[in-house]
Amino acid sequence: MGADEAFTNRQDQWQILADALTAHLHHLAEPGFDVEDLEAPRRNVLVFHGVGGIGKTTLSRKLEAALASTEQRPAQWGEPAWPESPAVLPVRIDLARTAGTDFERVILTIRLALAARPGRPLPAFDIALRRYWEHQHPGEPLEEYLRRGGLAGRFGQALPQQMQSALADVAAALLLPGTVGSVLGEVTGTLIGALRERRQSVRALAGCRRLADLLQAEPDIDALSYYPHLLSWELARLPAGTRVVPVVLLDTFEDTGDRTHRDLERLLQRVVWLMPNAFFVITGRSRLPWADDSLQGQLDWTGPAAWPGLDTPSLPHPRPAAPAGLVGPGGRTSGGRQVLIGDFSPEDCEDYLARRLTRDGQPLIQEPLRTVITARSHGLPLHLDLAVMRFLEIRRTHTPEPADFDVDFPALIARTLSDLTPDERHVLRSVSLLDAFDVPLATRAAGTDREAPVLRLLERPFVRENPFGLWPFHLHALIRSTIRTADDRTDDRWSPRDWQAAANRAFTALGEQWTTSAAPGRLLLVGCLRQGLALARDFRLDLGWLTDATWTYIGDSVWEPLAPPAPTVRTAAGAETELETPADALVETLSALARRQHEHRERTVDRLTAVTDTRLLPAELHEMAVYYQAKAQRDLGRSDASRRGMQLVADGGGRLAPAARRGLAHLARLAGDFPTALETARTLGWEGRQQRVLGDVWWVQADMDRAAAAYERARVEAEQHGVAGERATAQAQRAFVLAFTDPARADDELDLAQQLLTGLDLRATTFTTEIAALVRDAGCARDVEDRARRLRTDIRVAGLTSTEATLDLALCFHHAVQDERAALATTIARLRERTHSGDYAYYTDLTHFMADLPLPAPSPARWLDTEQETRDRWRTLVTARREHLLPGA
Repeated sequence: MGADEAFTNRQDQWQILADALTAHLHHLAEPGFDVEDLEAPRRNVLVFHGVGGIGKTTLSRKLEAALASTEQRPAQWGEPAWPESPAVLPVRIDLARTAGTDFERVILTIRLALAARPGRPLPAFDIALRRYWEHQHPGEPLEEYLRRGGLAGRFGQALPQQMQSALADVAAALLLPGTVGSVLGEVTGTLIGALRERRQSVRALAGCRRLADLLQAEPDIDALSYYPHLLSWELARLPAGTRVVPVVLLDTFEDTGDRTHRDLERLLQRVVWLMPNAFFVITGRSRLPWADDSLQGQLDWTGPAAWPGLDTPSLPHPRPAAPAGLVGPGGRTSGGRQVLIGDFSPEDCEDYLARRLTRDGQPLIQEPLRTVITARSHGLPLHLDLAVMRFLEIRRTHTPEPADFDVDFPALIARTLSDLTPDERHVLRSVSLLDAFDVPLATRAAGTDREAPVLRLLERPFVRENPFGLWPFHLHALIRSTIRTADDRTDDRWSPRDWQAAANRAFTALGEQWTTSAAPGRLLLVGCLRQGLALARDFRLDLGWLTDATWTYIGDSVWEPLAPPAPTVRTAAGAETELETPADALVETLSALARRQHEHRERTVDRLTAVTDTRLLPAELHEMAVYYQAKAQRDLGRSDASRRGMQLVADGGGRLAPAARRGLAHLARLAGDFPTALETARTLGWEGRQQRVLGDVWWVQADMDRAAAAYERARVEAEQHGVAGERATAQAQRAFVLAFTDPARADDELDLAQQLLTGLDLRATTFTTEIAALVRDAGCARDVEDRARRLRTDIRVAGLTSTEATLDLALCFHHAVQDERAALATTIARLRERTHSGDYAYYTDLTHFMADLPLPAPSPARWLDTEQETRDRWRTLVTARREHLLPGA
């Protein structure tokens, strides 16, 4: 059984799609085709599945582009054989959890794509959708939802107008008076009656047999999943010259659920079934199991009779990319629509092992064993076969246990090395130390001045290629781990000293690439750090070039994940997790700094404290750990501990001394000592982010224009120095302060901030933009409280105490504008409780200033102007917002 290779040339996949789509279009033209036939089998699905990281998303995007424009189609793909009419309309939808796509968004995306082509109302569907929207989203205009979700920018705003036109036409046909918006309920009720009575005035819609039933059903998410039937019906009755066939590309399908939870998958399957005149291209990690009878009850339509194209052989088989479908047993080609790309996914490994050996219809290899074998196999079919043979061998003497399979197979080494030359074996062992490599890196790691052995090795099937990667080549994961850890009994096997020497060569080569390469700086830096950290940790190497690379990494405040995977081989002492070397300590430090964007700050403090207590790092890197430990302590409200750490770093005079002085200025501001904070800020310069600190001081005085100008200067300086994280942070703060004075201008500034945050992992700055949006909408948006509640949960998960205080300040501004005294009092009480330690205590003063309330006690804050002047400025912000919100203002 051979494994399919990671695909790079997508011509074969295009040919598979072209053949399937051509067959689909011919099927639509057949006289017996009926979109309202809900019993006919469906052949309108094509599935590309395979393990993660082999380019399925890239394939999905490439197919979308090739379908949309002939200019985007590579010349070698050739012209498709399908007819010119109807037109093909690609619609790609990313179902990844990170994309935030829910079922409503899927339906809206498909309809929005059709708003431009054919570019006309689709009344049956549009009326149902409008009824659903007003029932599920009362008071929220569809236009606003589309704009906020980015769909309007992608597709335009034609849909709301087309829906409105459809309603107007139906209202006119029913002779209903008044505006469309005021008679939506009456339009729907009257239309249902007219449809059931088959009145002549609605004959255009009466042909849709199920329209009345769907309009009468409760407009919930379940009903929405049946509306695609109306869309399909509308598409089928378009005039010949305007007809289109949607090709819906659903990417990352594995994120729709798992084997137990198929709620979203059930809804999506309805869309596919109810739109037989559309074509669906699904990409995901596993085959689509809709043809399995065992799923009856979990999905609406299951079994090979319903989905003949999705029926696969009893055992999953990897296949070469070929346009004829799946490769069946014995190499026979079937006409299926499931195309396996690359190795088995974990789910397919489980299926293979469950069906490979059975007794009385039940799997002989039990689930705990299957789980271990699957994890060890990395999807390699050869490993699965070897595991099955081991299972049979062990079973002769005793019952196999999971521990019996937590092993490497020497046969894999023998199979891998059997036909390699000695030079190729040397290169293979050398590059097994690297996650990825190119020809120069492999040559240097092998310690040779000849590239020929490397080039010959690249032709082997266990070397995978990702042409878009920084280093394009990598070993199959299982082959790599086996080469490094299994019992190598070959004549030229390496000794521990050989492995150590190779690690030194690879480490040095990575450092040379980082310092001399013309490749993209940040991308190369992160790649070299990840691989270099792993080598230094696993082989107890000196830090060397990692020190300078670390300073470069933290300089941009981007915080890409850096922690390498667990050691492939144990250290000399047998420990894998204890901090025993400088490399161990540096790995833990950089991991903590990157993970603090996703972990509670308490966890960050604990991890960095463990590092600083070891004193393993050289002095300058030790100060780095102390500085970020102090920053996390400040976020947790531990100002005294933070101040001690910042002072230690500032007194040390090292690279982070300016940043530590900035930290001391922040701590003075937190305590309400604004003259000291301002005086310190003026000494910081660019290295201490002077302009941003000045902005932080000015906005608290309600001097928003001066603060905004300072933040703008901070952003410009960051752009000049090429520091992406600082640029985004300064812009987010600028949007925040302008949200108090000019909501329209703040909207543009927020858009810029969000653009600058793209690709960055800055959790606190992201929260700042969300709080700024609340301030922008203060006094007018009805969902401010709900948004604040969700945001508060996220902030608490992150452990950002100071950010939650700012959130409460924004809420107080909202309540003060609306003159909601009870809500204001509740928020002030919560804010007072949160700031009782002294940090941000002046926030409660600001809330009283906003609402023109007397202070319950004298303020300990030292304002830059008099307290009355500060009070007047904050009160003016509230009154100005009220005037802005007056009708006609």
